[in-house]
Amino acid sequence: MKTAFDDLLHGLRIAGQEELLPRFQGRITVAEKSDGSLVTSADRAADVRLRGLLGELFPELAVLSEEQPRDAQQAVLSSGRPLWLLDPLDGTTNFAGGLPFFAISLALVDADGVAFGATYDPVRDELFSVMRGAGLRLNGEAPPGRPHDPRELAQCIALIDCKRLPPGLAAALAVDPPYRSQRNLGACALEWAWLAAGRADLYLHGGQAPWDSAAGTLMLAEAGGRMTDLEGGPVFRRSLDRPSAVAARSAELQQRWLRWLDTSC
Repeated sequence: MKTAFDDLLHGLRIAGQEELLPRFQGRITVAEKSDGSLVTSADRAADVRLRGLLGELFPELAVLSEEQPRDAQQAVLSSGRPLWLLDPLDGTTNFAGGLPFFAISLALVDADGVAFGATYDPVRDELFSVMRGAGLRLNGEAPPGRPHDPRELAQCIALIDCKRLPPGLAAALAVDPPYRSQRNLGACALEWAWLAAGRADLYLHGGQAPWDSAAGTLMLAEAGGRMTDLEGGPVFRRSLDRPSAVAARSAELQQRWLRWLDTSC
């Protein structure tokens, strides 16, 4: 039986194809926010489109979007009620620079945390979705398994963003990393989805907004992965704080990863 969530996933796909792809291939306006991050005409167009879709399908729920002013974001969070967390264009710097790695990301947050998440990559037409307790889906199916699951850090591919890490840790990773290879793909929500789907094994980021991690942390948890911040606390929080993120595809790898980080910080 078709549900409002099915309609939402369909709407995310159409919005990505109609609002993001044409602008990626054409001309856009680019501006700088007060925090130094970029915003484009594509971010704004997708934001309007998706907030309208959420209003039609779930009129009782407030929306917190990355593109709202901070005081409006805080007002939505402070209500204590369930809400949508929306990033209409995850990976704006990639988008503005012509790098084809960006996505729409959306999460439903209730009193127990993240209940639903979706991340859509319009370039590859890949829609990652998750419902609490129901597992990760890629275009409606369970993601294909990896032919080889590493058990040691030295066998792993890591997604690493060094720019907000403690300097000593960043230096240790540059000089003597414990993993086989590393990538920094530039779109947090999509990196979480790829990690959950088994396209990488380890993750490390120095600071993420709630819309960066909400959908992806549920995806990874439902796929059997583990995550904390560098201090051992939760990655996703119902706040505008930007905690660090340490994650791995399995509990065993996470334990090994945390042990290495503890000795290197």
